[in-house]
Amino acid sequence: MVKRLRVDPIAEAKRQWLAHGWDAAADGMTTVISLVRAQQLAFARIDAALRPLDLTFARFELLRMLAFTREGRIPLASAVARLQVHATSVTSTVERLARDGLVRREPHPTDGRAALLVLTDAGRARVDEATTALNAVFADLGFDDGDERELVRIIARFRRNAGDFADPAPQPPPL
Repeated sequence: MVKRLRVDPIAEAKRQWLAHGWDAAADGMTTVISLVRAQQLAFARIDAALRPLDLTFARFELLRMLAFTREGRIPLASAVARLQVHATSVTSTVERLARDGLVRREPHPTDGRAALLVLTDAGRARVDEATTALNAVFADLGFDDGDERELVRIIARFRRNAGDFADPAPQPPPL
Protein backbone atom coordinates (compact mmCIF):
# COMPACT_ATOMS: atom_id res chain seq x y z
CA MET A 1 0.00 0.00 0.00
CA VAL A 2 1.24 3.45 -0.90
CA LYS A 3 1.51 6.00 1.89
CA ARG A 4 -0.65 8.98 0.91
CA LEU A 5 1.28 12.24 1.22
CA ARG A 6 -0.33 15.45 2.42
CA VAL A 7 1.47 17.52 -0.22
CA ASP A 8 2.25 16.60 -3.82
CA PRO A 9 6.09 16.59 -3.94
CA ILE A 10 6.03 17.00 -7.72
CA ALA A 11 3.95 20.17 -7.45
CA GLU A 12 6.40 21.40 -4.81
CA ALA A 13 9.34 20.61 -7.09
CA LYS A 14 7.69 22.65 -9.86
CA ARG A 15 7.16 25.53 -7.45
CA GLN A 16 10.86 25.41 -6.57
CA TRP A 17 11.86 25.26 -10.27
CA LEU A 18 9.78 28.35 -10.97
CA ALA A 19 11.12 30.14 -7.87
CA HIS A 20 14.66 29.56 -9.10
CA GLY A 21 13.86 31.02 -12.52
CA TRP A 22 13.92 27.75 -14.45
CA ASP A 23 10.52 28.45 -16.00
CA ALA A 24 11.42 27.06 -19.44
CA ALA A 25 12.27 23.64 -17.93
CA ALA A 26 9.60 23.47 -15.19
CA ASP A 27 6.90 21.74 -17.26
CA GLY A 28 9.41 19.25 -18.70
CA MET A 29 10.81 18.45 -15.25
CA THR A 30 7.29 17.97 -13.92
CA THR A 31 6.43 15.68 -16.83
CA VAL A 32 9.52 13.50 -16.38
CA ILE A 33 9.13 13.21 -12.62
CA SER A 34 5.40 12.45 -13.02
CA LEU A 35 6.19 9.65 -15.50
CA VAL A 36 8.85 8.20 -13.19
CA ARG A 37 6.50 8.28 -10.19
CA ALA A 38 3.65 6.75 -12.21
CA GLN A 39 6.01 3.94 -13.23
CA GLN A 40 6.92 3.34 -9.59
CA LEU A 41 3.26 3.16 -8.59
CA ALA A 42 2.40 0.82 -11.49
CA PHE A 43 5.34 -1.47 -10.75
CA ALA A 44 4.37 -1.66 -7.07
CA ARG A 45 0.97 -3.06 -8.12
CA ILE A 46 2.55 -5.38 -10.70
CA ASP A 47 5.10 -6.67 -8.18
CA ALA A 48 2.36 -7.34 -5.63
CA ALA A 49 0.38 -9.35 -8.21
CA LEU A 50 3.41 -11.38 -9.36
CA ARG A 51 5.14 -11.96 -6.01
CA PRO A 52 2.91 -14.93 -5.02
CA LEU A 53 3.89 -16.58 -8.32
CA ASP A 54 7.62 -16.03 -7.67
CA LEU A 55 7.92 -13.88 -10.80
CA THR A 56 9.27 -10.44 -11.53
CA PHE A 57 7.89 -8.36 -14.38
CA ALA A 58 11.04 -9.08 -16.42
CA ARG A 59 10.53 -12.84 -16.02
CA PHE A 60 6.82 -12.46 -16.82
CA GLU A 61 7.60 -10.48 -20.00
CA LEU A 62 9.96 -13.17 -21.26
CA LEU A 63 7.51 -15.98 -20.47
CA ARG A 64 4.59 -14.10 -22.05
CA MET A 65 6.63 -13.36 -25.18
CA LEU A 66 7.47 -17.07 -25.50
CA ALA A 67 3.83 -18.02 -24.93
CA PHE A 68 2.78 -15.67 -27.74
CA THR A 69 4.99 -17.47 -30.26
CA ARG A 70 3.48 -20.28 -32.33
CA GLU A 71 5.74 -22.99 -30.95
CA GLY A 72 6.77 -21.51 -27.58
CA ARG A 73 10.35 -21.01 -28.73
CA ILE A 74 12.48 -18.13 -29.94
CA PRO A 75 16.18 -17.49 -30.58
CA LEU A 76 17.85 -15.76 -27.63
CA ALA A 77 18.98 -12.89 -29.89
CA SER A 78 15.37 -12.28 -30.96
CA ALA A 79 14.27 -12.18 -27.32
CA VAL A 80 16.92 -9.53 -26.58
CA ALA A 81 15.77 -7.41 -29.54
CA ARG A 82 12.05 -7.69 -28.74
CA LEU A 83 12.41 -6.97 -25.02
CA GLN A 84 14.59 -3.91 -25.70
CA VAL A 85 16.94 -4.62 -22.79
CA HIS A 86 20.63 -5.46 -22.58
CA ALA A 87 21.60 -9.03 -23.47
CA THR A 88 23.09 -9.52 -19.99
CA SER A 89 19.70 -8.78 -18.41
CA VAL A 90 17.93 -11.27 -20.67
CA THR A 91 20.60 -13.91 -19.99
CA SER A 92 20.18 -13.43 -16.23
CA THR A 93 16.40 -13.70 -16.56
CA VAL A 94 16.70 -16.84 -18.69
CA GLU A 95 19.05 -18.45 -16.15
CA ARG A 96 16.56 -17.88 -13.33
CA LEU A 97 13.63 -19.16 -15.40
CA ALA A 98 15.62 -22.22 -16.48
CA ARG A 99 16.63 -22.92 -12.87
CA ASP A 100 12.93 -22.80 -11.97
CA GLY A 101 12.06 -25.18 -14.83
CA LEU A 102 9.95 -22.60 -16.68
CA VAL A 103 12.15 -22.39 -19.80
CA ARG A 104 14.97 -24.42 -21.25
CA ARG A 105 17.75 -23.67 -23.70
CA GLU A 106 18.15 -25.77 -26.81
CA PRO A 107 20.76 -25.57 -29.54
CA HIS A 108 19.62 -23.61 -32.58
CA PRO A 109 18.90 -26.10 -35.41
CA THR A 110 20.84 -24.15 -38.07
CA ASP A 111 23.19 -21.80 -36.18
CA GLY A 112 25.66 -23.58 -33.93
CA ARG A 113 26.53 -20.32 -32.14
CA ALA A 114 22.93 -19.50 -31.20
CA ALA A 115 20.52 -20.88 -28.63
CA LEU A 116 16.75 -21.24 -28.64
CA LEU A 117 14.65 -20.43 -25.60
CA VAL A 118 11.83 -22.91 -25.14
CA LEU A 119 8.80 -22.48 -22.89
CA THR A 120 8.15 -25.56 -20.74
CA ASP A 121 4.70 -26.80 -19.78
CA ALA A 122 5.33 -25.48 -16.26
CA GLY A 123 6.32 -22.13 -17.75
CA ARG A 124 3.14 -21.97 -19.81
CA ALA A 125 1.01 -22.74 -16.75
CA ARG A 126 2.84 -20.11 -14.65
CA VAL A 127 2.59 -17.37 -17.28
CA ASP A 128 -1.11 -18.07 -17.80
CA GLU A 129 -1.68 -17.74 -14.05
CA ALA A 130 0.43 -14.56 -13.94
CA THR A 131 -1.45 -13.08 -16.89
CA THR A 132 -4.73 -13.59 -15.06
CA ALA A 133 -3.28 -11.83 -11.99
CA LEU A 134 -1.93 -8.93 -14.04
CA ASN A 135 -5.12 -8.56 -16.05
CA ALA A 136 -6.89 -7.80 -12.77
CA VAL A 137 -4.39 -4.97 -12.23
CA PHE A 138 -4.60 -3.74 -15.84
CA ALA A 139 -8.41 -3.77 -15.82
CA ASP A 140 -8.59 -1.29 -12.92
CA LEU A 141 -5.77 1.25 -13.04
CA GLY A 142 -7.92 4.03 -11.63
CA PHE A 143 -8.17 6.19 -14.75
CA ASP A 144 -11.35 7.80 -16.03
CA ASP A 145 -12.95 6.56 -19.27
CA GLY A 146 -10.74 7.33 -22.25
CA ASP A 147 -7.76 8.48 -20.17
CA GLU A 148 -5.74 5.33 -20.82
CA ARG A 149 -6.06 5.60 -24.61
CA GLU A 150 -5.22 9.31 -24.51
CA LEU A 151 -2.19 8.70 -22.29
CA VAL A 152 -0.93 5.90 -24.56
CA ARG A 153 -1.42 8.16 -27.60
CA ILE A 154 0.57 10.98 -26.01
CA ILE A 155 3.36 8.69 -24.83
CA ALA A 156 3.50 6.97 -28.24
CA ARG A 157 4.00 10.35 -29.88
CA PHE A 158 6.80 11.13 -27.40
CA ARG A 159 8.42 7.74 -28.06
CA ARG A 160 8.16 8.15 -31.84
CA ASN A 161 9.64 11.66 -31.68
CA ALA A 162 12.47 10.31 -29.49
CA GLY A 163 13.28 7.74 -32.19
CA ASP A 164 11.95 4.69 -30.31
CA PHE A 165 9.99 3.48 -33.35
CA ALA A 166 8.85 4.60 -36.79
CA ASP A 167 5.34 4.72 -38.14
CA PRO A 168 4.62 1.79 -40.42
CA ALA A 169 5.08 2.37 -44.14
CA PRO A 170 1.84 2.97 -46.05
CA GLN A 171 0.35 -0.16 -47.56
CA PRO A 172 0.71 -0.80 -50.40
CA PRO A 173 3.97 1.13 -50.86
CA PRO A 174 3.52 4.26 -52.99
CA LEU A 175 4.47 3.95 -56.67
